[in-house]
Amino acid sequence: MKKALTIAGSDSGGGAGIQADIKTFQELEVFGMSAITAVTAQNTLGVQAVYPMTAEAVANQIESIGEDMGTDAVKTGMLFNAEIIEAVSGKIKQYQWGNVVVDPVMIAKGGASLLQNEAVYALKKYLLPLAMIITPNIPEAEVLTEMRIQTDEDKKEAAKKLLELGVKNVVIKGGHDEDPSESIDLLYTGTDFFTFRSRRINTKNTHGTGCTFSAAVAAELAKGSNIHEAVSKGKDFIQAAIEDQLSIGRGHGPTNHGAYRRLSALKE
Repeated sequence: MKKALTIAGSDSGGGAGIQADIKTFQELEVFGMSAITAVTAQNTLGVQAVYPMTAEAVANQIESIGEDMGTDAVKTGMLFNAEIIEAVSGKIKQYQWGNVVVDPVMIAKGGASLLQNEAVYALKKYLLPLAMIITPNIPEAEVLTEMRIQTDEDKKEAAKKLLELGVKNVVIKGGHDEDPSESIDLLYTGTDFFTFRSRRINTKNTHGTGCTFSAAVAAELAKGSNIHEAVSKGKDFIQAAIEDQLSIGRGHGPTNHGAYRRLSALKE
C-alpha cells in the first residue's frame, strides 16, 4: 500500500483541506496521513475563523510520520504563515521526500485570505525549490509571478517564471479562465507544454477543487505515475467530482469525491 501525507488546514465543512485530501487518497487507493497546519471554522458560505497551529506542532506531526511510517508523496495546502512554511520545508529536506506537490492555497472561495502576505516570500524561498510540481490557479500564479495572466502566452510565461524558482514542474489550472465552454490546464515540464481540456460545468459547487486536484496528483505520484500521467488522472478525478454534484449547503458546495470511482466502475 502506497502512502501520501497531506500537510494542510482542516476544513470543518469537509469539502477542502485535510478532509478533501484524505478522501481523495482513499478513493485512489493510497493510504492517507496528515499534519494539520490550522483549524478553520468554515462552511459553504465562507471561512468564519482560522486557528493556526504553532510551527513546532506542525513539525512534530511531520516528524511522527517521518520517524515511523514514511511516505511516498507529500501534498501541501494551506500553510498560513512563514514560520510554518519554514518548518515544513525543513522536515521535507530532513526526510529527503521527493514527490512533493505544492498547492499554494492563498484565498478561500469566499474571499478570506489563507496565506499571510509575508509568507509568499517564504513559500518561494524555502518550499518551491523542493517541489516536484506546483498547482496554482490563475490568481495564485499571478501573485507568485507578479504578472497578469490573461492569455495562453501569459500562462506559458508564468509557468517559466515559476520554474525559475526551483520547481521541477508547473501546472496552471484553468478554472478562472473566461472561456465559457472549456477549462484548460497547462502543464510545463521545463522542456514541453501540455494542455488538459475538460468541459466547463456551470455550477457553484466547486469548494475544494484545488485541494482535491492536487491530492489526486500526489496520490498518483505515490503510486509511481509520471508527471503527465498524474496530472491527467488528477484532471479526470476533479472533473468527475464537479460533474456529479452533491448540492450540499447554501453557498459554494463541495465536490463529490466518490464520483470518479463510481464512474470508473460503471465503465467496466
